[in-house]
Amino acid sequence: MSRESEDPNDEQYHIELREEDIAGPVLLPGDPERTDIVADLWDDAEELASHREYRTLAGKYGGEPIAVTSTGIGSPSAAIAVEELARVGADTFVRVGSCGAIQPGIDIGDLVITTGAVRQEGTSDEYVREDYPASAHGEVVTALVTAAERLGHEYHIGVTCSTDSFYAGQSRPGFDGFRAAGAEARIQELREAGVLNFEMEASAILTLANLYGLRAGVVCTVYANRVTGEFRTEGQREAAETASLAAALLTKMDRTKAAAGVDRWHAGLSLDDQ
Repeated sequence: MSRESEDPNDEQYHIELREEDIAGPVLLPGDPERTDIVADLWDDAEELASHREYRTLAGKYGGEPIAVTSTGIGSPSAAIAVEELARVGADTFVRVGSCGAIQPGIDIGDLVITTGAVRQEGTSDEYVREDYPASAHGEVVTALVTAAERLGHEYHIGVTCSTDSFYAGQSRPGFDGFRAAGAEARIQELREAGVLNFEMEASAILTLANLYGLRAGVVCTVYANRVTGEFRTEGQREAAETASLAAALLTKMDRTKAAAGVDRWHAGLSLDDQ
Protein backbone atom coordinates (compact mmCIF):
# COMPACT_ATOMS: atom_id res chain seq x y z
CA MET A 1 0.00 0.00 0.00
CA SER A 2 1.41 3.40 -0.95
CA ARG A 3 0.94 6.30 1.46
CA GLU A 4 0.63 10.02 0.81
CA SER A 5 0.41 11.08 4.46
CA GLU A 6 2.09 10.14 7.74
CA ASP A 7 -1.25 10.56 9.53
CA PRO A 8 -2.43 7.02 10.40
CA ASN A 9 -6.02 8.27 10.21
CA ASP A 10 -5.70 8.85 6.45
CA GLU A 11 -5.09 5.17 5.65
CA GLN A 12 -5.18 2.12 7.88
CA TYR A 13 -1.56 1.24 7.29
CA HIS A 14 -1.36 -2.04 9.23
CA ILE A 15 -4.72 -3.70 8.54
CA GLU A 16 -5.17 -2.26 5.00
CA LEU A 17 -8.95 -1.93 5.30
CA ARG A 18 -11.50 0.71 4.35
CA GLU A 19 -14.76 1.72 6.03
CA GLU A 20 -16.95 -0.23 3.61
CA ASP A 21 -15.04 -3.46 4.36
CA ILE A 22 -16.37 -4.09 7.89
CA ALA A 23 -19.93 -4.86 8.93
CA GLY A 24 -20.88 -6.56 12.17
CA PRO A 25 -18.70 -7.68 15.10
CA VAL A 26 -15.02 -8.44 14.53
CA LEU A 27 -13.42 -11.55 16.02
CA LEU A 28 -9.77 -11.15 17.04
CA PRO A 29 -7.60 -14.29 17.09
CA GLY A 30 -3.87 -13.84 17.45
CA ASP A 31 -2.60 -16.32 14.86
CA PRO A 32 -3.31 -15.39 11.20
CA GLU A 33 -3.80 -19.09 10.44
CA ARG A 34 -6.58 -19.23 13.03
CA THR A 35 -8.67 -16.91 10.85
CA ASP A 36 -9.35 -19.91 8.59
CA ILE A 37 -10.49 -22.02 11.55
CA VAL A 38 -12.92 -19.25 12.43
CA ALA A 39 -14.18 -18.47 8.93
CA ASP A 40 -14.62 -22.14 7.99
CA LEU A 41 -17.57 -22.16 10.42
CA TRP A 42 -19.39 -19.35 8.62
CA ASP A 43 -22.00 -19.38 5.86
CA ASP A 44 -19.48 -17.68 3.56
CA ALA A 45 -16.21 -15.76 3.86
CA GLU A 46 -13.93 -13.62 1.70
CA GLU A 47 -10.36 -12.52 2.42
CA LEU A 48 -10.12 -8.74 2.41
CA ALA A 49 -6.52 -8.05 3.42
CA SER A 50 -3.32 -9.66 4.65
CA HIS A 51 -0.42 -7.49 5.85
CA ARG A 52 2.16 -8.48 8.47
CA GLU A 53 0.31 -10.25 11.30
CA TYR A 54 -3.05 -8.73 10.29
CA ARG A 55 -5.24 -10.96 8.11
CA THR A 56 -8.92 -10.09 7.68
CA LEU A 57 -11.85 -12.07 6.30
CA ALA A 58 -15.49 -11.01 6.24
CA GLY A 59 -18.69 -12.93 5.64
CA LYS A 60 -21.85 -14.10 7.36
CA TYR A 61 -22.62 -16.48 10.21
CA GLY A 62 -26.23 -17.49 10.81
CA GLY A 63 -27.16 -14.93 8.20
CA GLU A 64 -25.54 -12.09 10.17
CA PRO A 65 -22.51 -10.03 9.06
CA ILE A 66 -19.21 -10.88 10.75
CA ALA A 67 -15.49 -10.32 10.29
CA VAL A 68 -12.24 -11.71 11.69
CA THR A 69 -8.87 -9.96 11.96
CA SER A 70 -5.75 -11.61 13.38
CA THR A 71 -3.74 -9.46 15.79
CA GLY A 72 -0.43 -11.30 16.19
CA ILE A 73 1.02 -12.03 19.60
CA GLY A 74 0.76 -9.53 22.43
CA SER A 75 -0.96 -6.32 23.40
CA PRO A 76 1.03 -3.84 21.25
CA SER A 77 -0.11 -5.42 17.98
CA ALA A 78 -3.62 -6.11 19.33
CA ALA A 79 -4.00 -2.43 20.22
CA ILE A 80 -3.05 -1.45 16.66
CA ALA A 81 -5.77 -3.75 15.33
CA VAL A 82 -8.42 -2.24 17.62
CA GLU A 83 -7.32 1.30 16.80
CA GLU A 84 -7.45 0.80 13.05
CA LEU A 85 -10.58 -1.36 13.02
CA ALA A 86 -12.38 1.31 15.05
CA ARG A 87 -11.32 3.88 12.45
CA VAL A 88 -13.06 1.89 9.71
CA GLY A 89 -16.26 1.60 11.74
CA ALA A 90 -15.97 -1.55 13.86
CA ASP A 91 -17.66 -1.13 17.24
CA THR A 92 -17.76 -4.66 18.66
CA PHE A 93 -14.78 -6.95 19.26
CA VAL A 94 -14.44 -10.52 20.53
CA ARG A 95 -10.97 -11.84 21.21
CA VAL A 96 -10.78 -15.54 20.28
CA GLY A 97 -7.61 -16.87 21.83
CA SER A 98 -5.76 -19.55 23.74
CA CYS A 99 -4.68 -19.39 27.35
CA GLY A 100 -3.10 -21.16 30.27
CA ALA A 101 -5.32 -21.91 33.26
CA ILE A 102 -3.87 -21.31 36.71
CA GLN A 103 -6.69 -22.82 38.76
CA PRO A 104 -7.49 -26.50 39.42
CA GLY A 105 -10.65 -27.89 37.87
CA ILE A 106 -10.16 -26.22 34.48
CA ASP A 107 -9.52 -28.87 31.83
CA ILE A 108 -7.59 -28.67 28.59
CA GLY A 109 -10.06 -27.68 25.86
CA ASP A 110 -12.41 -25.84 28.22
CA LEU A 111 -13.31 -22.24 27.44
CA VAL A 112 -12.65 -19.22 29.64
CA ILE A 113 -14.96 -16.23 29.19
CA THR A 114 -13.38 -13.11 30.63
CA THR A 115 -15.33 -10.62 32.75
CA GLY A 116 -12.29 -8.43 33.43
CA ALA A 117 -8.52 -8.56 33.15
CA VAL A 118 -5.49 -7.82 35.31
CA ARG A 119 -3.43 -5.33 33.30
CA GLN A 120 -0.02 -6.97 33.66
CA GLU A 121 0.99 -5.58 30.25
CA GLY A 122 2.42 -2.20 29.33
CA THR A 123 0.40 -1.20 26.28
CA SER A 124 -2.74 -0.11 28.12
CA ASP A 125 -0.59 1.85 30.59
CA GLU A 126 0.28 4.20 27.72
CA TYR A 127 -3.41 5.02 27.33
CA VAL A 128 -4.68 5.44 30.87
CA ARG A 129 -3.68 5.24 34.53
CA GLU A 130 -2.83 1.77 35.80
CA ASP A 131 -5.83 1.47 38.15
CA TYR A 132 -8.35 1.94 35.32
CA PRO A 133 -10.31 -1.33 35.00
CA ALA A 134 -10.07 -3.58 31.95
CA SER A 135 -13.67 -4.81 31.98
CA ALA A 136 -15.54 -6.77 29.36
CA HIS A 137 -18.78 -5.32 28.04
CA GLY A 138 -21.79 -6.90 29.70
CA GLU A 139 -23.60 -7.56 26.43
CA VAL A 140 -20.60 -9.37 24.99
CA VAL A 141 -20.19 -11.50 28.12
CA THR A 142 -23.90 -12.37 27.99
CA ALA A 143 -23.67 -13.30 24.30
CA LEU A 144 -20.61 -15.50 24.89
CA VAL A 145 -22.22 -17.32 27.82
CA THR A 146 -25.43 -17.80 25.84
CA ALA A 147 -23.46 -19.17 22.89
CA ALA A 148 -21.43 -21.57 25.03
CA GLU A 149 -24.60 -22.82 26.72
CA ARG A 150 -26.44 -23.33 23.42
CA LEU A 151 -23.48 -25.16 21.91
CA GLY A 152 -22.90 -27.31 24.99
CA HIS A 153 -19.27 -26.28 25.46
CA GLU A 154 -17.62 -26.44 28.87
CA TYR A 155 -16.74 -22.94 30.05
CA HIS A 156 -15.59 -20.93 33.04
CA ILE A 157 -16.27 -17.25 33.60
CA GLY A 158 -14.11 -14.81 35.55
CA VAL A 159 -10.97 -12.72 35.67
CA THR A 160 -8.00 -13.12 33.31
CA CYS A 161 -4.42 -11.90 33.67
CA SER A 162 -2.81 -10.42 30.53
CA THR A 163 0.97 -10.33 30.36
CA ASP A 164 3.67 -9.06 28.02
CA SER A 165 5.78 -12.20 28.35
CA PHE A 166 4.83 -15.83 27.66
CA TYR A 167 7.74 -16.95 29.82
CA ALA A 168 8.84 -14.69 32.71
CA GLY A 169 5.57 -12.72 32.81
CA GLN A 170 3.57 -15.90 33.26
CA SER A 171 5.93 -17.26 35.91
CA ARG A 172 7.51 -19.83 33.59
CA PRO A 173 11.26 -20.49 33.62
CA GLY A 174 13.23 -18.74 30.91
CA PHE A 175 16.22 -19.97 28.95
CA ASP A 176 18.58 -22.21 30.89
CA GLY A 177 16.23 -22.25 33.89
CA PHE A 178 16.19 -18.49 34.46
CA ARG A 179 13.58 -17.46 37.05
CA ALA A 180 12.30 -13.90 37.17
CA ALA A 181 12.32 -12.28 40.60
CA GLY A 182 9.03 -12.91 42.39
CA ALA A 183 7.72 -15.29 39.74
CA GLU A 184 6.36 -17.90 42.15
CA ALA A 185 4.87 -15.29 44.47
CA ARG A 186 3.18 -13.58 41.50
CA ILE A 187 1.35 -16.65 40.26
CA GLN A 188 0.36 -17.66 43.78
CA GLU A 189 -1.06 -14.21 44.45
CA LEU A 190 -3.16 -14.40 41.28
CA ARG A 191 -4.43 -17.87 42.19
CA GLU A 192 -5.45 -16.72 45.65
CA ALA A 193 -7.26 -13.76 44.08
CA GLY A 194 -9.31 -16.16 41.95
CA VAL A 195 -7.76 -15.23 38.61
CA LEU A 196 -8.49 -18.01 36.12
CA ASN A 197 -5.92 -17.79 33.38
CA PHE A 198 -2.96 -16.17 31.65
CA GLU A 199 -2.96 -14.78 28.11
CA MET A 200 -1.43 -11.76 26.36
CA GLU A 201 -4.01 -9.50 24.70
CA ALA A 202 -7.29 -9.28 26.61
CA SER A 203 -6.59 -6.36 28.95
CA ALA A 204 -5.38 -4.05 26.18
CA ILE A 205 -8.36 -4.86 23.95
CA LEU A 206 -10.82 -4.35 26.80
CA THR A 207 -9.17 -1.14 28.00
CA LEU A 208 -9.16 0.47 24.56
CA ALA A 209 -12.75 -0.57 23.90
CA ASN A 210 -13.86 1.00 27.17
CA LEU A 211 -11.94 4.20 26.51
CA TYR A 212 -13.48 4.54 23.05
CA GLY A 213 -17.03 3.60 24.00
CA LEU A 214 -16.93 0.30 22.09
CA ARG A 215 -17.97 -3.23 23.04
CA ALA A 216 -15.42 -5.98 23.66
CA GLY A 217 -15.18 -9.39 25.23
CA VAL A 218 -12.88 -12.40 25.32
CA VAL A 219 -13.20 -16.16 24.96
CA CYS A 220 -10.12 -18.37 25.13
CA THR A 221 -9.62 -22.09 24.88
CA VAL A 222 -7.39 -23.65 27.51
CA TYR A 223 -4.21 -25.13 26.06
CA ALA A 224 -2.32 -25.47 29.35
CA ASN A 225 -3.08 -25.97 33.01
CA ARG A 226 -0.30 -24.69 35.23
CA VAL A 227 -1.55 -26.70 38.20
CA THR A 228 -1.49 -30.10 36.50
CA GLY A 229 1.32 -29.35 34.04
CA GLU A 230 -0.76 -30.48 31.05
CA PHE A 231 -0.40 -28.83 27.62
CA ARG A 232 -2.38 -29.74 24.48
CA THR A 233 -3.65 -27.61 21.59
CA GLU A 234 -7.34 -28.48 21.86
CA GLY A 235 -10.56 -26.52 21.63
CA GLN A 236 -9.75 -23.97 18.92
CA ARG A 237 -12.90 -24.83 17.01
CA GLU A 238 -15.07 -24.59 20.14
CA ALA A 239 -13.77 -21.10 20.91
CA ALA A 240 -14.26 -20.01 17.29
CA GLU A 241 -17.77 -21.44 17.22
CA THR A 242 -18.70 -19.76 20.50
CA ALA A 243 -17.36 -16.40 19.37
CA SER A 244 -19.10 -16.63 15.99
CA LEU A 245 -22.47 -17.47 17.51
CA ALA A 246 -21.97 -14.72 20.11
CA ALA A 247 -21.34 -12.23 17.29
CA ALA A 248 -24.61 -13.21 15.63
CA LEU A 249 -26.43 -12.95 18.97
CA LEU A 250 -25.01 -9.46 19.51
CA THR A 251 -26.42 -8.33 16.18
CA LYS A 252 -29.79 -9.80 17.19
CA MET A 253 -29.51 -8.02 20.55
CA ASP A 254 -29.02 -4.75 18.71
CA ARG A 255 -32.17 -5.31 16.65
CA THR A 256 -34.09 -6.22 19.81
CA LYS A 257 -32.92 -3.02 21.51
CA ALA A 258 -33.87 -0.93 18.52
CA ALA A 259 -37.36 -2.48 18.37
CA ALA A 260 -37.85 -1.89 22.10
CA GLY A 261 -36.50 1.67 21.91
CA VAL A 262 -33.78 1.05 24.53
CA ASP A 263 -30.03 1.59 24.51
CA ARG A 264 -28.95 -1.47 26.49
CA TRP A 265 -29.89 -5.10 26.19
CA HIS A 266 -31.12 -6.61 29.48
CA ALA A 267 -32.57 -9.86 30.75
CA GLY A 268 -36.11 -8.61 30.26
CA LEU A 269 -35.60 -8.63 26.50
CA SER A 270 -35.87 -12.03 24.82
CA LEU A 271 -33.73 -13.35 21.99
CA ASP A 272 -35.92 -16.42 21.45
CA ASP A 273 -37.93 -14.91 18.58
CA GLN A 274 -35.02 -13.18 16.86
